[in-house]
Amino acid sequence: MVRVLVVHDATLLRSALVQLLRSADGLDVSSMSSRGDGPDDDDLPADVCVVDGDCLEGPPGEAGRVPVWDRCGTRLVVLAAPERPGVLRRAFDAGALGFVDKDASSQRLIAAVHTVAKGERFLDERLTVALLRASEMPLTARELSVLFQASQGASVAEIAACLHLSRGTVRNYMASAIRKVGARNRVDAIRIVQGAGWM
Repeated sequence: MVRVLVVHDATLLRSALVQLLRSADGLDVSSMSSRGDGPDDDDLPADVCVVDGDCLEGPPGEAGRVPVWDRCGTRLVVLAAPERPGVLRRAFDAGALGFVDKDASSQRLIAAVHTVAKGERFLDERLTVALLRASEMPLTARELSVLFQASQGASVAEIAACLHLSRGTVRNYMASAIRKVGARNRVDAIRIVQGAGWM
């Protein structure tokens, strides 16, 4: 029997995933949200952890949030979309063995769980190119931090104080980030970076 933990923040989708996996032979399924709440929160540990990619570690600078994989301590199967390479990159960096497209069939998810339970890698074809693109993150960690602070509504002066930089350096990082992602301005850059799942 393979013990599976489903992690998803949307209660309805989490319940649907649990029912889907329980319909397969040889799977004992529990669930929780990435915040640690859920009906089966005390059922840890599990053999395989099925995680919605958007529930992985939050954006840079988000304090106090424990990454899901640290809580699970298990082999990860991540549900992701090909248009969000940043999510795939976080999952890969977390050591995920399974990558399942959110538009895949239920049988693909069940196959991924069984494959990862054996310690083998599972990668949906549609996510292959996106995973390769995930390695091409154009921004440095500092540029990403500056954009994240800006996305929270911080002014240049506030970003400079928070990151211990001069205002001119913050403006340079911002300009560099805007240029690298091909944006028109900081708002467009934030939209592009968030859409790709980088923050």
